Amino acid sequence: MQQEVFFEDLGTRKYKEVWAYQESLLSANSAIKANYRNQTEIPVMEWPTKNHLLFVEHPPVYTLGKNGNAANVLMTTAFMEANGIDYFHINRGGDITFHGPEQLVGIPFWIWKNLRLTLVGTSVV
Repeated sequence: MQQEVFFEDLGTRKYKEVWAYQESLLSANSAIKANYRNQTEIPVMEWPTKNHLLFVEHPPVYTLGKNGNAANVLMTTAFMEANGIDYFHINRGGDITFHGPEQLVGIPFWIWKNLRLTLVGTSVV
């Protein structure tokens, strides 16, 4: 069974809104997995989970990953608030990351083993 990937251009949206959307996609796929988990006659690759590729641009925002160090945030909360910069401590990896205007963020949201992809590319040294 060939899996589809739903492309979505979200335009410019606040980080918190896009994060909530990603959480809703995760919840939907988790519910499908829970429903099919005990149905051994249906292969995992045929479960009707949905795959998405999201593109978005955020107003200025910094995120601190779960493995990040708050000491690496070199701005005060007051400075960020005064300059309209959002800040979130998130449950993903990474340290401190900035996203802002004119930076296109691509968010692949899929079940790798369902896609049957062959990744082809070159590496830059």
